Amino acid sequence: MAKGSEPSQIDPALRARLLQEARTPWRGLRRALWLALTASAALGLATMAMRSAGGGEVPSADLLIQVTALLVCGALLWFDRNRLPTS
Repeated sequence: MAKGSEPSQIDPALRARLLQEARTPWRGLRRALWLALTASAALGLATMAMRSAGGGEVPSADLLIQVTALLVCGALLWFDRNRLPTS
C-alpha cells in the first residue's frame, strides 16, 4: 500500500482544530487585541461622558473620534467571531 493512501491516524477532534487554526491563524491573539481596543474606546467614551456630566467641556471632535473608535473596534470584534462552518 502506498504511503499517501493510508488513512490518517490523527484524532478527528485534533484534526478539526488544526484545520480551523489553518483557516484563521492567530485568532485568539486577534480577538484579545480587538477586545482590549474596544474596552479602551469604551472607557475613553465613559470618561468623556463623566466629564461632560460634571460640567466640563468635551470637544465634539474628541467625542467623534471616541465614538468612531468604539464602533470600529466593536465591528472588528464582531466580524472576527466564531461562525458555524459552511461545510
